[in-house]
Amino acid sequence: MSRESRMLAGVILVLVPTVMLGGVTLLHQLIGRTPGYFDNPLRQDLWRAGHAHAGVYLILSLVMLRYVDEALLSPGWKWMARLGAPIAAILIPASFFLAVASPDATEANGLIYLAYAGAGSLGLAVLSLGIGLIRAARNTAASGR
Repeated sequence: MSRESRMLAGVILVLVPTVMLGGVTLLHQLIGRTPGYFDNPLRQDLWRAGHAHAGVYLILSLVMLRYVDEALLSPGWKWMARLGAPIAAILIPASFFLAVASPDATEANGLIYLAYAGAGSLGLAVLSLGIGLIRAARNTAASGR
């Protein structure tokens, strides 16, 4: 694993406790019956989804980092593959949380559209890494290694 990938993996692992803190916050709201949380099903669903997406995308980020340096990609595309999932792990949950920040929200506000930017980032990262790994496998097979 390259120095860049190791460094980013370290940063991602340091960020995992923030997702854990989000889980504790949700647990507090569930146990303490925080006003506004149970009264608003939309807010409840989006906050739960935001927390789940953050955790899943951070784990996906770590898995992808194990493969980036093996992919046959230009340096720029390697960075896209490295950063796309962590960016999605920030943007998508942020859009879910901020779109219904008000306890009285009856519909998501315009910040929900950050999810599309996060999805685009994730899509580019996964697609570029997949293509790079296929190219590397073909290159290895062609050279007889």
